[in-house]
Amino acid sequence: MKVKLDLYKIFCEVAKCQSFSKGAKKLYMTQPAVSQAIMQLERELDIRLFTRTPKGVILTNQGQLLFEHINSAINLIKVGEKKLLESQNLMVGELKIGVGDTISRYFLLPYLEKFHDESPNIKLKIINRTTLELCAMLKSGEIDMAICNLPIKDSSLEIKKCIDVHDIFVCGEKYRDTLKKPLSLEELVSLPLIILESKSNSRQYVEKYMLSKGIKIAPEIELGSHDLLLEFAKINLGIACVIKEFSKDYLKNRMLYEVETTEKIPRRSIGFCFLKSVTLSPSSIKFIEIVKGDIPLG
Repeated sequence: MKVKLDLYKIFCEVAKCQSFSKGAKKLYMTQPAVSQAIMQLERELDIRLFTRTPKGVILTNQGQLLFEHINSAINLIKVGEKKLLESQNLMVGELKIGVGDTISRYFLLPYLEKFHDESPNIKLKIINRTTLELCAMLKSGEIDMAICNLPIKDSSLEIKKCIDVHDIFVCGEKYRDTLKKPLSLEELVSLPLIILESKSNSRQYVEKYMLSKGIKIAPEIELGSHDLLLEFAKINLGIACVIKEFSKDYLKNRMLYEVETTEKIPRRSIGFCFLKSVTLSPSSIKFIEIVKGDIPLG
């Protein structure tokens, strides 16, 4: 049985108003058009829906049975349309962002705060994982977007660059005097190095660059977070490879010192990642616009 939804809407309005003319007025239709629609519905269903009275119309028993179900269904449709509109206007919904701990702390926080202030009814879910894990979560639909260390080579993902970052080496007070002159990369790797664990995209980038120069890294200490790199270097356990932009407070307050090298590690980027095949949600677009307002995305 295939009956157009607009016929059911007309039927429900007439039933509630108990009048063709009043129903037509509410629907911004002419009375003949409403009468024609009801007759068409009765023909398609092969039942009589209304009984005429001196004051208007009332539902037949079959009409009442149909009304109870159709009115509920139309109300559910209206609720769905309302929820969709609220989502588009950022009144309700959820935004799931995947991000690493370091990026979350040193880059993402102010944008999360601004987004929450502007869209307080959107529930934020922040998931901390490695770049590799976040890419897998994007593909499985577990998160809406990821903010990752680049480069990422995956044809199914779209990348929007946020900021450039620089990998540098830092030391504590103990090593400061012995490292007064710029070191070559070969000299640097002979020192006790503190580096992120091997699954980190940041570690892999630095290691790949060193290998391109014929230099192999053999770290003395491997850690799971950028904060620990900074703290371990501060207490003179070795020379740490860190992101300069995320170490500014330590450098500014002279808790750590940048180790000068004769050759710099090329800059890399941090960026948004999302599936090419999936349309971004309104909340995702809003969040990207907030970041874009401060940073021209590449």
